[in-house]
Amino acid sequence: MNGILCVNKPQDFTSFDVVAKLRGILKMKRLGHGGTLDPMATGVLPVFVGNATKACDIMPDNSKSYRAAFRLGCTSDTQDVTGKILTQSDMSVSEQDILAVIPQFTGKIMQLPPMYSAVQVNGKRLYDLARQGIEVERTPREIEIDALRLEEYNPEAREGKLYISCSKGTYIRTIISDIGEKLGCGGIMTSLVRLSSGGFNLGDCYTFEQIQQARDEDRLEELILPIERVFEKLPKLRLGEVQTRMYRNGVKLDLSRIYNIKDSEDSYAVYGSDGAFIGTALADRENGILRVGKNLG
Repeated sequence: MNGILCVNKPQDFTSFDVVAKLRGILKMKRLGHGGTLDPMATGVLPVFVGNATKACDIMPDNSKSYRAAFRLGCTSDTQDVTGKILTQSDMSVSEQDILAVIPQFTGKIMQLPPMYSAVQVNGKRLYDLARQGIEVERTPREIEIDALRLEEYNPEAREGKLYISCSKGTYIRTIISDIGEKLGCGGIMTSLVRLSSGGFNLGDCYTFEQIQQARDEDRLEELILPIERVFEKLPKLRLGEVQTRMYRNGVKLDLSRIYNIKDSEDSYAVYGSDGAFIGTALADRENGILRVGKNLG
């Protein structure tokens, strides 16, 4: 069994917990997840099954979207509702106040990773240091926010929801914390749902209960998406029979002998002579060769 099983991650599970749970249900060890989610978050978590685990780190579409609930007027050490409250403010905030600062958090911006994160500094995870009460200097990283919308807001409760579409590596709770800081009152995230990840959405996802039932009814294959779904945005290359054998053996191919190569593209989804997806490749135009990217066949 090879492919992608999209899980609707329940709250209070880490991404690693999901993989461990699925190993028990599927009776398989070769599983990997695509995109870490905090325990409090729910939603789309693609899980790579069997040979598809080779593609965990090469997903060409790293875009993600979320619906995040927030509360203004306080801050916490984790930047969300699970942490220790550090400050509180009675400052009133209107919807217009929020709408006025949102544009400052769209496009390419620099974001400082939170202490409660899996980022490593000098070989140590920040969240391990944070749990020891240690705060270290961190380097801001560039992220890209494609869309940031205020979906609802209650000025009396100072609570609302944001829709966020962003690049890989974006910390949603940090966006909320930074918005709260810009408003002058602080802010924390109270819930988070990942709506999409890497081209997959909630409609592609199954709960543990649904996966368990499918296993009991011997129809797990119906839930597994083909690995080529990950690479469907890449241009397709169809190889001949000899070229397919060479590709599978890791041999570089002569670009001039591949009839459907495109001058404007460098990365490709590769299909064998039988039409089956077998991996990815990179066009090295300087040397006139096609290099094997990731052989999944």
